[in-house]
Amino acid sequence: MAPLPDVDVVVFDILGTMVDEPGGIARGIRSLPARLDDARVDGLVATWQRHVEERQRDILAGRRPYTDSTAIDREAAERVAAEAGVADADAVRALADSAQRLDPWPDSVSGLERIAARLPVMGLSNAGRPALTRINTHAGLRWHQVLSAEDVRGYKPHPDVYRLAVANTGLAPERLLMVAAHAWDLRGARAVGMRTAYVERPVGDPPRPADAFDLSAAGLDGLAALLTAD
Repeated sequence: MAPLPDVDVVVFDILGTMVDEPGGIARGIRSLPARLDDARVDGLVATWQRHVEERQRDILAGRRPYTDSTAIDREAAERVAAEAGVADADAVRALADSAQRLDPWPDSVSGLERIAARLPVMGLSNAGRPALTRINTHAGLRWHQVLSAEDVRGYKPHPDVYRLAVANTGLAPERLLMVAAHAWDLRGARAVGMRTAYVERPVGDPPRPADAFDLSAAGLDGLAALLTAD
């Protein structure tokens, strides 16, 4: 086994890594006043996620001015509701809010607390600042510091988002460990010199054979065991 990286701060992706984003959106879709079976719900969740990814790519490519995550989620909710045949404004608003009512994975709170007892922990998310407050409150996630990509008017994997974390610690990038369930996120962190740890989740982006991350764990409890072992 490779030696544990010598790091001073642990930085966590939040959406998908710490909270079940697709599950929360699926609950919101099931609450629409429409008859939707599981397959249809899954398809609409995919539509939502595709919309968000496309809009973020447009912003990163300069094809669209910066728009925060709450506005993009509202667009996604309107699109999904329209495809489900729902036009009620209150239902669309409630659906958009579901993107900020995301449950933590079973080991997120306990694993985070274990790591936070040993090292500073920082959240780094594409969610906007107001959305992050609601997401963290609902999920019960407690950070030493939480940063939003909104602060650089961009989205991961743009390097400025990871540099935001580095700048806020005053450390060299290799002293920070980026934790995510998305290999694309870890590649972005690695490109600016951060250390990386992949955590398996039911959702996310698994590593490719060519990926070489510093750590890999079956969940956050597993990562906590690695980082807190004497």
